[in-house]
Amino acid sequence: MSIYREYDIRGIYEKELNKQSVVRIGYALASKIKGEYVAVGYDARSHSPVLFEYLVHGLNAGGKKVLDMGLVPTPVNYFANYQEWDGITPSASVMITGSHNPSEYNGFKITINKAPFFGEDIYALGRECETMEFPKAPQREVTKIDAVTRYVDFLISEFSHLKEMPSRIVYDCGNGVAGVVTERIFDTLRLNTKGLYIDPDGTFPNHHPDPSDEHNLEDVKKLLDAEGDIAFAYDGDADRIAVLTHKNNIKGDMMALLFAMKMEKPTVVGEVKCSQVMYDELEKRGAKAIMYKTGHSNIKVKMQEIGADLACEVSGHIFFKNRYFGYDDAIYATLRMLELIHDGVDLDAELAKLPKVFSTEEIKVHTTESEKFKIIDKVKELLKNPPESFPAIKNIIDVDGVRINFEHGWGLVRASNTTPVLVTRFESTSQQEAKLYEKEMNNLIQNAKDAL
Repeated sequence: MSIYREYDIRGIYEKELNKQSVVRIGYALASKIKGEYVAVGYDARSHSPVLFEYLVHGLNAGGKKVLDMGLVPTPVNYFANYQEWDGITPSASVMITGSHNPSEYNGFKITINKAPFFGEDIYALGRECETMEFPKAPQREVTKIDAVTRYVDFLISEFSHLKEMPSRIVYDCGNGVAGVVTERIFDTLRLNTKGLYIDPDGTFPNHHPDPSDEHNLEDVKKLLDAEGDIAFAYDGDADRIAVLTHKNNIKGDMMALLFAMKMEKPTVVGEVKCSQVMYDELEKRGAKAIMYKTGHSNIKVKMQEIGADLACEVSGHIFFKNRYFGYDDAIYATLRMLELIHDGVDLDAELAKLPKVFSTEEIKVHTTESEKFKIIDKVKELLKNPPESFPAIKNIIDVDGVRINFEHGWGLVRASNTTPVLVTRFESTSQQEAKLYEKEMNNLIQNAKDAL
C-alpha cells in the first residue's frame, strides 16, 4: 500500500511496480473510467516502456482501449485530454513517470475527465488491487497518436509573436523529457537558445532532475554567466520549472506575481509555503489571492472550483488557466516568461520593488509515516497554550498543517503527503526574527514528538 500516495502512485521498479502490481492497477483503474479510451504516455526511464505494456494489459482487460503517446513530458499527457484524435476524445490519461525521483523509481499520474485522480480515490484503488485476482491477458488494443507534434504546433501558434526575440536563452533539461519538445519549439520560433542535457536518459548521468535543489542548477548557472540573459531548468517530467536571472533564482510564488502583472484582476491560488509578499502584493493590485493546500492535484481541483486564472507552488509548479487549460506545464511557463521579457518587463527590477523579506528554504524534519500527522495534531494542541518564550501569535491558518502568522512574519510546519517528513519554512522582515521563529517552532515540534 505504500506506493499509493496522496497525488499519484509511486514506487521502485520491479520491487514494488512489477507485472503483478501494475496489471492490477490498470484493471482496477479501468472500472473508474466511464469512456472507452485512455491516453497513456511515459517518461525517459528505461523501465517506463515495460510498465506501459503492463498497464495496457490491465486497461485492456478492464475493457478500455489505449491511445499510445510514447515518450512525452507530463504536460503533453495532460494536453491530450483536451484534444480529439480522429474523432476520439480520451476519457482519461495516465502518465508513467517517476518525476524527479531517482532512476529506480517510477509511477503513475492519473487524470479522469480532465481532473486529477488523487487522495482517497488512489488509496481506495490500492485497497482494491490488494484483494483482486490477476486478470487474464486480453486482446491488445492500442492506437498510436502523435501528441508531441500537436502540442508543439499549439505552442508555436500561441507564441508566434516571440519569433526571433534577441534574448540569449539557456536551459537545462536534466536528461528528462523536456528535451522531446524544447528544441522543436525554440528552433521553429528561431530563438537564440543553448541547451544542456537535452537528450532523454532515465539514468540521469549529469545531475538529478530536480531544479528546486540548488546543486542541480550549477551547470546552467555557469552557462548563464558565460552566454545567457535568462535561464530555465526542468524536472524529470517537465511539469516543474526553475527560472534564473543574473541576480535571482525566481521561486514559484514570485513567478506568479510576475505573470499576474499582465492579467486583469486575476484570481490566484497559492500554497501554504508561498511568501506573504505574494499574497499581499496581489491583493494590493486588486487581484484575489487564495491560500490552499500544497500538491499539484489539490491546486488543480481548487482552481477549477473557484475559477482561478493562475496558481503556483514555490517548488516551480505553475498552473495557467488564463489562455490555457489549468494544469502545471513548465514548457508553457517558459514561453509566458519569455513573453514578459519580450513585452519589456525587467524581471529583476520588478522583484527589486517588492518588500524585502528573509525566507528559509524548505527545511525537512525526519519522522515516520505513522507519526507525522500525529505530530501536527499535537503541535496544534500545544499552540493553544504556547510556551512563554514563543513569539506573539496574530492568527493560525490550518488549511494544510499549521501556518502561524506573527507580527513580522510567519512559520509553517506541515506533514509531507509523499515522504515520512515534516516540512517547515520561515519568513520575516528581519533575518534575526526568522531565525527566532525557526528556533521556537523547532522546540514546539520536539515537544510534540516527546509527548507522543
